Amino acid sequence: MPTPPPQPRPLLLASGSSYRRELLRKLGLHFTAVAPDIDEAARPGEAADDLALRLACEKALALAPAYPDHLIIGSDQVAVLGDSRLGKPGTHEKAVAQLLRASGNTVTFLTGLCVHDAVSGVSHTGLDRCHVHFRRLDRDQIERYVTADEPYDCAGAFKSEGLGIALIERFEGEDPNALVGLPLIQLTEILKRFGIAVF
Repeated sequence: MPTPPPQPRPLLLASGSSYRRELLRKLGLHFTAVAPDIDEAARPGEAADDLALRLACEKALALAPAYPDHLIIGSDQVAVLGDSRLGKPGTHEKAVAQLLRASGNTVTFLTGLCVHDAVSGVSHTGLDRCHVHFRRLDRDQIERYVTADEPYDCAGAFKSEGLGIALIERFEGEDPNALVGLPLIQLTEILKRFGIAVF
């Protein structure tokens, strides 16, 4: 990987997610990762896209006092099936139940992004929308997948970067990285506004 230009500012990823850390490493930038402590509950009547964007910003802003010289990257993902949100299942049984609902249907993954400049207080945001069309799956297929991939910490019980790719017919979206948890295309554009270029 070519050496990126010198970074004028330190970067902080406001996340405890190993998936987001791996995605950000693709850009070859030096960064630190810290998990913020925020309440991720939705507000009454809050739309899914508003929730994803608000939580992305709250994650970034929560760490600003402790990292006053940093550019802070926050991201959050919300999965939606019909009128229902699919959170992180947490258990095998809940993961199976989510995928039984997703079978033959389309799940929309909304990934909010916020880059906050702790020095100036300026934030730039983005939102990626990806529609994932699931194959028709029977319980045995779902049970085998969940046992193998253990997607308990993933919204929608689905890892597109793992065996989960075999569960879908197709996806519609601009950035496959966003489906994993961090929209790198939008992120690189926002970082340029703050003077940080990958090349």
